[in-house]
Amino acid sequence: MAIFVIGGTGFIGIRVIPLLVAQGETVVCMDINPNAPTLAGLGDQVTVVRGDVTQFDDVISNMEASKADRVINLSYNLGQDLPPHRATKLNIVGMDNCFEAARILGVKHTVFASSLAVSGQQKNFGERAVTEDDYKYAVVQYGSHKAFNEFQAKDYIEKHGMTITAVRPANVTGPDKVRGSVDHVNCITRPARREAISFPFADAMRIPIHVDDIAEVFVRVLMKDKPAHAIYNSGGQTISLGELADIVRGYLPDAKISFEKQTGGKEASGNYLIDNSRLVREFGVQYRPYREWVLQIINDVRADTGQPPIRG
Repeated sequence: MAIFVIGGTGFIGIRVIPLLVAQGETVVCMDINPNAPTLAGLGDQVTVVRGDVTQFDDVISNMEASKADRVINLSYNLGQDLPPHRATKLNIVGMDNCFEAARILGVKHTVFASSLAVSGQQKNFGERAVTEDDYKYAVVQYGSHKAFNEFQAKDYIEKHGMTITAVRPANVTGPDKVRGSVDHVNCITRPARREAISFPFADAMRIPIHVDDIAEVFVRVLMKDKPAHAIYNSGGQTISLGELADIVRGYLPDAKISFEKQTGGKEASGNYLIDNSRLVREFGVQYRPYREWVLQIINDVRADTGQPPIRG
């Protein structure tokens, strides 16, 4: 089976593609930055081509050449830093290019990355877990664009009978994450490099999920012909930065992690209570304990900096 991956040389894509290859799939990866040394060793099962998701001709020509019957779009700007025009071209026009090309070519199943950011702040829901059917309170650029992506997918499904599925990752974490929500990453990686780090609030809440776990989620959803739902929350580990710092100190007692204030961050935190029972029931997803992932990230960083591993 042929699979077309848009944005496959990015943070999540370089984990998704090896999982697909391990299942015997043939992958064509289109990315504006086609250099991906980690994909080079996967042999002739993977072809990487240069293409710009904001250009419809690039998307449809490469998708058609791939002869793919499944498509996954992992191309987007993670953050709020782009000027509005550029962000709209990438996050909205780029996603629509993917949907329209898939429609024209009769793609069997299209999957795309949405985000927990569509839900906005947790205070809109009180102390309860947010479901896929809850109202979207997105106010920032990235979350608003993802909310529109979900609307656009629904429109294509209703008007053209397509199978399009959104996965809403929570706060994805990993040793090489450098964009978007990164405080929960830096809380681990900076001490692992023996660097000091400070945060405004110890009670700021996050819901991290390791990048390897979310890659597995994407693959499971993509490989199902017709998922029961159009949107799936990934869920993750609800935790405050203060609690995460305590885990890190358990492995690195000399970690220099400080907070300006102990309280004041929870009220302003984004969605951190998430119901992912839909995903768990249908796909049998199980995540490793987050504490284990923290240790793995620490040791990944220590290996890169020539330090010996920490034993759990």
